[in-house]
Amino acid sequence: MYSTDAIRPDPRAVLQGDTWRITVLTPRLVRLEYSQTGQFTDSATQLAADRHFPPAPFRVSECGGSLQLTTEFLRLTYDKGPFSSTGLTIQITGKDSLYASVWHYGDEPHDLGGTARTLDEADGAIPLEHGVLSADGWSVLRDTGSGLVNEEGTISPRPDPTAEDLYFFGYGRDYLACLRDFYRLTGPVPLLPRYALGNWWSRYYRYTQSGYLALMDRFRQEQIPFTVAVIDMDWHVTEIDPRYGTGWTGFTWNRELFPDPEAFLQTLHQQGLRTTLNLHPAEGVRACEDCYAPFAAFMGTDTAHEDPIPFLPADPKFMGGYFRFALHPLEEQGVDFWWIDWQQGTNSGVAGLDPLWLLNHYQYQDSARRHARGLIFSRYAGPGSHRYPIGFSGDTIATWDSLAFQPYFTANASNIGYGWWSHDIGGHMRGVKDDEMALRWLQFGVFSPILRLHSTNNEFNSKEPWQYEESIARRMKQFLRLRHRLIPYLHTMNRRASEEGEPLCQPMYYKAPYAREAYAVPNEYWFGTELVACPITEPVDRHTRLARFSAWLPEGEWTDLFTGLRYHGGRKLDLYRPLDSIPVLAKAGALLPLDGRTEGNRCDNPDTMELRVFAGADGAFSLWEDDGEDDRFQPEHWAETPITFAWGEDVCLTIHPAKGNRACLPAARSWRVEVFGLSANAPATLCEQNGQTLPLAGEYRPETGSWVWQLPAAAPDASLTLRLTGCTAGDNQVEDRAFRLLHNAQISFDEKSAVMDTVRRLGSQGGGVVLSQLLTLALPPQLTGALAELLTAL
Repeated sequence: MYSTDAIRPDPRAVLQGDTWRITVLTPRLVRLEYSQTGQFTDSATQLAADRHFPPAPFRVSECGGSLQLTTEFLRLTYDKGPFSSTGLTIQITGKDSLYASVWHYGDEPHDLGGTARTLDEADGAIPLEHGVLSADGWSVLRDTGSGLVNEEGTISPRPDPTAEDLYFFGYGRDYLACLRDFYRLTGPVPLLPRYALGNWWSRYYRYTQSGYLALMDRFRQEQIPFTVAVIDMDWHVTEIDPRYGTGWTGFTWNRELFPDPEAFLQTLHQQGLRTTLNLHPAEGVRACEDCYAPFAAFMGTDTAHEDPIPFLPADPKFMGGYFRFALHPLEEQGVDFWWIDWQQGTNSGVAGLDPLWLLNHYQYQDSARRHARGLIFSRYAGPGSHRYPIGFSGDTIATWDSLAFQPYFTANASNIGYGWWSHDIGGHMRGVKDDEMALRWLQFGVFSPILRLHSTNNEFNSKEPWQYEESIARRMKQFLRLRHRLIPYLHTMNRRASEEGEPLCQPMYYKAPYAREAYAVPNEYWFGTELVACPITEPVDRHTRLARFSAWLPEGEWTDLFTGLRYHGGRKLDLYRPLDSIPVLAKAGALLPLDGRTEGNRCDNPDTMELRVFAGADGAFSLWEDDGEDDRFQPEHWAETPITFAWGEDVCLTIHPAKGNRACLPAARSWRVEVFGLSANAPATLCEQNGQTLPLAGEYRPETGSWVWQLPAAAPDASLTLRLTGCTAGDNQVEDRAFRLLHNAQISFDEKSAVMDTVRRLGSQGGGVVLSQLLTLALPPQLTGALAELLTAL
């Protein structure tokens, strides 16, 4: 991965003088270096992992002693001296050539922001670091002073630490192309293990071995699936002799709490749970640790006086011993990966090297060597951190303001390629007990990259669903089950992120870069290829018992995943939802695969699938599954099942034979298909399996306006086709939905009757006519808004 020869740029891409060097990586990405001593680097750095791009054409000329370099998209002018605002400029050419599209060295980028190191202590919004995407068309990443990654993966300082090293991104508003080349430069996102995409249980709490296992049993009895079991810092001894320091750092099991760690971890594995333990490594290894004696001998530490082994992340020898003596023995007992809870700042003892980055780098390298897919759990340490997933966002305050910031924070991190954030769902500490807020946070968590329930060490603050009011608990369980069922879809997006350079969560402007409205909905985002998520982050209104989300829908037709309500897009609108759901909208033609199993923690490739189909347009989706044996996409390990949907009066849904590694799939698989957007008039239905045809009966669900069919089980190499003849698009059943809305509204009965009479009397004239009449009734604003959503959806 770190071979200098392999990542060195093509010589044809390089222009060089005695003290400067320019490398044209793509027609829109340029590296700019200046070293007074003429020392440049071709090694990998903390940021850059690959500069060997295909040659990009460019022209070079001289004008008045200045160099002029022109590509298809950029025009660079440089006076060949020390970088300065007058001596180095780059202009973006073409349709993105606007007043802001000229960069002068030193200009502060007005990019769309990236992410932040942590949300520790955050109670609402915090400033974000820079990203690589900008509505102005350009951004700059500084690699000046960063460490060099040697061929064996160790870190060393640059020969000239003062040398300037910049990357200029001039992609206009071609955001996805910019992001793909950013990944080409900095390294791809590794594939996550499939289990990481399910539900995580975590709590800072002094569990016992029997108590933790009993809790897992309770989850199983309640049919609440989890795939990751997190044990916070009380897994290790925390009450130590003060002469050794504090108990915050530890590497020795507390056998009063966990008398048989191997059996404990083995039982979790048998229940389908992978495990991670919390580490606060800053105090090093003290004489009270089981691993101290062999580690001290390895390091040459004075054991007679019990000298501590200081934590030295910049020392390769220390890190080698740290893994060998402190962590690997615990992994051999059954620990799957580590939660690196570094909170001690940015000083590693070596100038320019952040200890958090060093920890992430070495820990992920070690994990990847020992497992088919590496995994760590740690904070963000700057651009390039996407190479070390997953991100731990830190200890937030449990308030509505914190919740309101997290959807934007999560999607916006994609602007620096950081697509796998995990938050403390429900908030970590302080704040207040608010069951509604906890539910809304969980609903957001289902449609976030990683769902992890977590809370601080407070006996009143725990996230088991049964700790909440019964109606809230019931909804929480439903959403946790939904998250588990989403794993087939999420794993397909996992591959997409790694192989195609597209994060799971994307701001709306990625696919609509010139639509002003797309920039005005920071909490709305694409969740994979098929869905748009609009998390609710405010309490319900007392009159309607609904909460509002102000959304923008791109052109086309959209269907709500939970209600089946259909919308015309190309506009802004307010969406209102009860506690049962949040707006999650599927584009017309969307195909959403779900795990059809309803019990247990298993997250392997399922033998029972559910496919949700959203009518209104043709659609296509490829379901990707694998054997989990590669850390990068390798076709021989993966199976692709193409699914196509043809929309019209005659509908055809085909699940094509799987291609590739069919051995990783079940011998037979059944499919339950639910099609949204059809009328209640039963279509003629046929199912074709490998050329044989049989009639098939369906079930209509009026509450969501959908039809359901159970297809016969089929082998991976079989073709299944569902043919529907005489289909008509359904309507939104406005009158029935309006009645349900009014039935739940906390207003006078006379007002309810007046509204319902207006809907019935004028409904045939169109929603606009009804709404204009309702505006004369002086209804509560939220009720008027909810009725307007319903009346004008189509």
